[in-house]
Amino acid sequence: MRKPELAAAIAERADLSKDKASQVLNVILDEITDTVSKGQDVSLIGFGAFTVRERAARTGKNPQTGQPLTIPASKTVAFKPGKALKDAVK
Repeated sequence: MRKPELAAAIAERADLSKDKASQVLNVILDEITDTVSKGQDVSLIGFGAFTVRERAARTGKNPQTGQPLTIPASKTVAFKPGKALKDAVK
């Protein structure tokens, strides 16, 4: 399912216009993005949690030359599904 399809499903289930549902979806995604970009977690009970994880610097290998190189530390976003989501997928 893509974003427009999700907005259409929201519109149908919430009795909204497709434009309004799309606007609501965009606001939700923007808020999640803004919060996680500030380093804070977003927890949606029953659905899951978006968290910021730190990756330590590590040594890698250049695949073309085989030379070792240092991969710098970085941050990434992780999603941990909630119990209700896990149970729905089983």
